[in-house]
Amino acid sequence: MSAHRSESHEDVRTQAFRRQLLAWYDSNARDLPWRKDRDPYRVWVSEIMLQQTRVAAVIEHYQEFLRRFPTVKKLAAAREASVLAAWSGLGYYRRARMLHAAAKVVARERGGKFPENAEGWRELPGIGRYTAAAIASIAFGEPVAVVDGNVERALRRISAEQIAGEQLWESAENFLDHERPGDFNQAMMELGATVCTPRAPSCLTCPVVEICLTRGELPGGPKAVPQKKREIHYAFACRGDDVFLVQRARDESLMAAMWELPEISRPKRRTDPAFLLRHSITVTDYSVRVWRLPPPEDARGQWVTREKLSRVALTGLARKILRMAELV
Repeated sequence: MSAHRSESHEDVRTQAFRRQLLAWYDSNARDLPWRKDRDPYRVWVSEIMLQQTRVAAVIEHYQEFLRRFPTVKKLAAAREASVLAAWSGLGYYRRARMLHAAAKVVARERGGKFPENAEGWRELPGIGRYTAAAIASIAFGEPVAVVDGNVERALRRISAEQIAGEQLWESAENFLDHERPGDFNQAMMELGATVCTPRAPSCLTCPVVEICLTRGELPGGPKAVPQKKREIHYAFACRGDDVFLVQRARDESLMAAMWELPEISRPKRRTDPAFLLRHSITVTDYSVRVWRLPPPEDARGQWVTREKLSRVALTGLARKILRMAELV
């Protein structure tokens, strides 16, 4: 009898959680461009862009990317350099290459038809368990749960346990609302992103605070990785509206084959740099100094016209510098 009561109580708690979370989401969901419809191509592009990238940065690029590649067939037919140019500024460029590779599979081997379940999505290049479940639930209504960093944090606090690995996925599946799986998954992610934040969660405004067993910080959570500091210098060589750029090696681990200003040693002269800025990549915080100098003698690059800069696959830092110079 006791076990039956306990099970019933758990069912009631889970049902209340779903109801309260979805009601909150319906009233408070952020107005994001990829939520306008459930088109699988648009959902897919947004999910790839959102990996390891702030929502604000994605909004800036999402509409322009879709303007340039409005369909999966357009994306598949594009040159890789054009895709990377449209991706410039989002970082983690392997995502763009995998998106392009997967578009070719969909367009050429599947006749432009997308998989309708998570299992099918995982067969495409660059699609992991989370992304497959997100797309399948949002675009096709498949009842599969997602676990990303936001969902993981919320689940741990709700259960007051340091669950990990497969336990997290099982917990997410238990809570999942099978009638509205796409909305529920987005609600879980929204909860973690806007309310159940890593530090100082907003418990007083949390829609499921009565169900949560933690109500605040969970001890023993992940610690912030300290940022490394580094100073770097670049030569900014202009010839009219043309700018001198060099291309990173194709076997580079980061930003392979992308274009940037030539990196140099700190100039010995005492003049001030043309531009000063900060730039962060993963755990390194760069102090960047840009000097108006001719191209280094050993630099193997080329002069690029202002008109062509928007079509060149620039690194995020190079695009930031050229914006400051009002060239892009």
